[in-house]
Amino acid sequence: MSVKEYDLIVIGSGPAGENAAIEASRMNKSSVIIEKRSVQGGVCIHTGTIPSKTLRETVLYISGLRKRSVYGLMGGIRPNVTVKELMYRKGQVIQEELDVIQQNMARHRIEVIHGTGSLAGNNTVSVEDDKGEKQVVKGNTIIISTGTHSYHPEGIEFDGHYIYDAETIIDIDILPKSLTIFGGGVIGCEYACIFAHIGVNVTIIDKRDKLLTFLDNEIAEALVYLMRKYRINLILGDDFEEIKIENNQVVIKTKGGKNITSDRALVTSGRQGNSYNLGLEKVGIETDKRGLIKVNDLYQTSVPNIFAVGDVIGFPSLASVSMDQGRIAAIHAFQKDDTSCINTLLPFGIYTIPEISMIGETEQSLSEAGQDYEVGRARYYELARGQIINDHDGMLKLIFDPKSKLLLGVHIVGERATELIHIGQAVMTLGGTLEYFINTVLNYPTLSEAYKVAALDGLARLRNRA
Repeated sequence: MSVKEYDLIVIGSGPAGENAAIEASRMNKSSVIIEKRSVQGGVCIHTGTIPSKTLRETVLYISGLRKRSVYGLMGGIRPNVTVKELMYRKGQVIQEELDVIQQNMARHRIEVIHGTGSLAGNNTVSVEDDKGEKQVVKGNTIIISTGTHSYHPEGIEFDGHYIYDAETIIDIDILPKSLTIFGGGVIGCEYACIFAHIGVNVTIIDKRDKLLTFLDNEIAEALVYLMRKYRINLILGDDFEEIKIENNQVVIKTKGGKNITSDRALVTSGRQGNSYNLGLEKVGIETDKRGLIKVNDLYQTSVPNIFAVGDVIGFPSLASVSMDQGRIAAIHAFQKDDTSCINTLLPFGIYTIPEISMIGETEQSLSEAGQDYEVGRARYYELARGQIINDHDGMLKLIFDPKSKLLLGVHIVGERATELIHIGQAVMTLGGTLEYFINTVLNYPTLSEAYKVAALDGLARLRNRA
């Protein structure tokens, strides 16, 4: 058997793997991607970020929420909307994204081998295709970017018809009248909002007493208020005892004594690393109980020439971060003295309805650290643009140091939150203060004006302190 040799072998073609291979190509290194699917892209393209966010936009359009009764016109969901209609745009976007990925592979001269890869040694990967045929490739560096899959708690039978996980829900066969979601994390809340806005009766069950506890409390409470406003039923501080199918419906019995019956159920109980069958034990690479690979600050595993990036290494498990992790790992692999690293000031985006985004400190994190702070708020209804788009629920919140006026955190709930956050990110990264927003002219009318309104509010609060 002939063995091909490369400078870099990448196992997994999601955002992290793709960017690792592209960066190696930029350094004139030969690279190959091993991908078990028939097409590239990973969970991000096929069942995760891209399809779920596309479905969200479809729902916003079909439900009429984008119209928001502007000029007296009232939008609403058609009673006969079908799953096929909801998923039509999803298929289009996925195909367009795949076309872009394949063009990138060709332009950067990256070879792709379709099959399941596993480590046969520190520099060797064995690849088996769907016909059972095997080949071996060798590389100076190996980068693992195999991602994650939904964690399946014991006692739940996931059949992809009545009970779904985060991957299979995107292919739901009917539009149910009712849906129970077990797990109120980011994925659970996003899908709850999506289905609630097309008329599905949604119930969320979560073991925690609060949703999304990593958010600033005020923002999390605003989301909870709006979710309840859109008739999402929240059962918090409770766990499931039994989930079963009865009379073509899902019946969930909770430890708190509740019985919830719905047409379908979605279980989102976290993620599991795709590290099984990778042959990690052959080279002495360790994982935690969820299958996540342990790495150092350079993304190296315990084997120096084998790196791991993306969701398979755990937090923060963001496609945006994974892209840079792949890029940085490739740089460190081939330029040993390079000091490139990812900016630790990371923006987080949650695609609920409305959107939420945050960066930096929260009120509770500063309080726990004993650090003094002040806040400034801008409500969307205070903005001309907010009135024009008829969004009265949105809010932007700035947290800053009262002495230096340095910006410490930005928190947004409302239209375009995940876009607006980058203004605050840039100011924080460059060590900016509230004065930047006060003295900077912003386009009018825009939602970006919220920064100026919030800064003025913050300064007014400082004056009231005196």
